[in-house]
Amino acid sequence: MKLDPIVISLLDTDLYKFNMDQVIFHKHTDLCGQYYFKCRNENIVFTEEMVEEIKAQVDHLCNLKFTKDELDYLRSIRFIKNDYVEFLRLWHPIRDYVTIERKDDGELVVVVDGPLFSAMQFEIYLLEIINEVYFRMSFDYDTLLASAKERLDAKINAMNDGTYTFPFAEFGCRRRLSREWEDEVVRRFVRETKNCVGTSNVYLAKKYNVTPIGTYAHEFVQMYQGIDSIPLAYTNYYAMKDWYWEYDGDNGTALTDTVTTDLFLLDFNRSMVNNYSGVRHDSGDPYEWGEKIIAHYKKYGVDPKTKLLLFSDSLDFDRAQKLYEYFVGKTKVSFGIGTFVSNDTAEEALNIVIKLQYVNGRPVAKLSDVPGKSMCRDEAYLEYLKRSVDFRIERQKNK
Repeated sequence: MKLDPIVISLLDTDLYKFNMDQVIFHKHTDLCGQYYFKCRNENIVFTEEMVEEIKAQVDHLCNLKFTKDELDYLRSIRFIKNDYVEFLRLWHPIRDYVTIERKDDGELVVVVDGPLFSAMQFEIYLLEIINEVYFRMSFDYDTLLASAKERLDAKINAMNDGTYTFPFAEFGCRRRLSREWEDEVVRRFVRETKNCVGTSNVYLAKKYNVTPIGTYAHEFVQMYQGIDSIPLAYTNYYAMKDWYWEYDGDNGTALTDTVTTDLFLLDFNRSMVNNYSGVRHDSGDPYEWGEKIIAHYKKYGVDPKTKLLLFSDSLDFDRAQKLYEYFVGKTKVSFGIGTFVSNDTAEEALNIVIKLQYVNGRPVAKLSDVPGKSMCRDEAYLEYLKRSVDFRIERQKNK
């Protein structure tokens, strides 16, 4: 079964990939990274035919380049700088950086290894390819599409009859059923509801003239663990400092849980609180997290109603509505919804990730607020990171 090209534009990725890459381009071109694929679902088998199709799709991806029209669009985004766009004029994905294999039991193995400014860009493209190949070759696609359309109709109806009143951005690139389905989802939410404030997909933001949304991901904070001169328990501080240096207070929603929210708050000081427009939630109890953030703002005399809480942890629409009703009036509230927008069908969605695991040969890790979301290939390093984080938190408590 030969599929049509899945990625047809290098803009078909999340905005935060360009945001993070611009910082790396300006400050950290000496970093090299290794990314590893993981499927968190049990008993998922990738056939030899699927793996060959994934390889063919990646071959096609690596022949793409940015067009003049696409580069001009990136220039139009207020915080994307011209020298970085000129770099992208020369850049394209390099096939040699990606290894794709299949184990005898059907497990898919994907590794990306190269200069960080280039290796990091593969993540979303690869997840888009892997997900679409799997669903098109494992199930009857037309049946999946019919169930997806039925569920989308119900969501749009619920937004228009007042059942769902919250604002949200479509965050569905990495887990989408297909390129064509994410396109239809964004088109319909933008044209048929007032709830959709934008999308993380830069290609679709351009196509439908809506706001591209995103700041940075866990990998941005993780990469500082690979820099020798930075103490492990201070990686949030240096990441936020570089981010502010790059964007001068613009593009400022901070991610709290790369090395636990408690540690993040030690570095989210008066200056950072004022410099960033809000924070994003991606693990742990969202109600406890939200109250903790609101209390933190109040500690520094900042009105929480002037700051944004952006929730993005495995949200469906009912959960988002309940969170909105709880926090609206206390603070600005918005949501980033992925899988339940772009791959809500009669079949269970894949929970697939590609995570940064090494920087300049050193292990790095995400130390989430939920242990199950932590990911590290070096258990000794993960324990060392935990001890470093705990030591700093305990020392602060004893001051």
